[in-house]
Amino acid sequence: MHINELTLTNYRNYQKEQINFENNVNVILGENAQGKTNIMESIYVLGLAKSHRTSRDKELIYWDSEYAKIEGRIVKRTGPLSLEVIISNKGKKVKLNSLEQRKLSEYIGSLNIVMFAPEDLNLVKGSPQVRRRFIDMEIGQINPVYLYNLGLYLKILQQRNHLLKELQRKKSDNGLLDILTEQLIQSASKVVKKRFEFLGMLEKWAKPIHQDISRNLENLVIQYKPSIKVSETAELSKIEEVLEEQFAKVKDKEIERGISLIGPHRDDIAFFVNDRDVQTYGSQGQQRTTALSVKMAELELIYEKIDEYPILLLDDVLSELDDYRQSHLLNTIQGKVQTFVTTTSVDGIDHQTLKEASTYIVQKGNIEKMK
Repeated sequence: MHINELTLTNYRNYQKEQINFENNVNVILGENAQGKTNIMESIYVLGLAKSHRTSRDKELIYWDSEYAKIEGRIVKRTGPLSLEVIISNKGKKVKLNSLEQRKLSEYIGSLNIVMFAPEDLNLVKGSPQVRRRFIDMEIGQINPVYLYNLGLYLKILQQRNHLLKELQRKKSDNGLLDILTEQLIQSASKVVKKRFEFLGMLEKWAKPIHQDISRNLENLVIQYKPSIKVSETAELSKIEEVLEEQFAKVKDKEIERGISLIGPHRDDIAFFVNDRDVQTYGSQGQQRTTALSVKMAELELIYEKIDEYPILLLDDVLSELDDYRQSHLLNTIQGKVQTFVTTTSVDGIDHQTLKEASTYIVQKGNIEKMK
């Protein structure tokens, strides 16, 4: 799959811009604060209907404008497709071939994106929230039902936490907590089960990639750490049973603290290299190799699932990698993945992939292709 044409209207610092891209590597050059990352972000939003940089959609709208619009013409194995995301103060609309989609889960997955930016190094050393967000976005691209179950879980969780706050003050239970707990367990168990499955597939692809980058010196293991004691082989009914037991045990404590203490919103992922936790004991090089391996594994996992490669966004990340890791990444994508690379300069990056790339210059919210 690849993007042929991207049109931005009132998006960030772009008032009106139409760009045609090549089905290979597209290098976007420019000084800092000119709008390079805004281009990358707009492609990400086109695919996932949300930004990787902010949770406030209003920040995406050009100053004093009523709305922002991203339009994209893409080509997939099944044929051409037009996508549209419109963001306004009233909310967000998404369209496929000009038809508005009622649910985001019906839209997401139309354009598959893998992004690798400097902040993605936090995938290993950052907070559990960073890793949960990563896994939720990636599963959602290839499994819309997961997004539905996750959305339902978060909605019930919010209601349950609100009730726990009330019970914390009133100290009386009218039975509603038990009803919400049962509903929460139904969606939580599906989320946990799917996360186990996804991380198993991700490890299958990431392990050989990591071995290759580390010259067969390191073995990578990815481990899902749910807030309950349950294994990756557990059936859905077993996960439900364990959640039920755990919620019963912590019920009084949850009322006392006014918050839900277990569930997918408290889960984490651990990365081990040669049996040592990379977050705690890994060197910076090992942490970067792990993050790079996981991102490259995403490309192969999505290809395995949908029979075509996603679009790869490398936002100012090449300068963060040493020559060996740079070469490994560029050799892998060459000729098979439409890739967008932002950088202030290609000096010092001596690789045939970039020499053959299409290059665009960004200055003050304007982008032009170099001839």
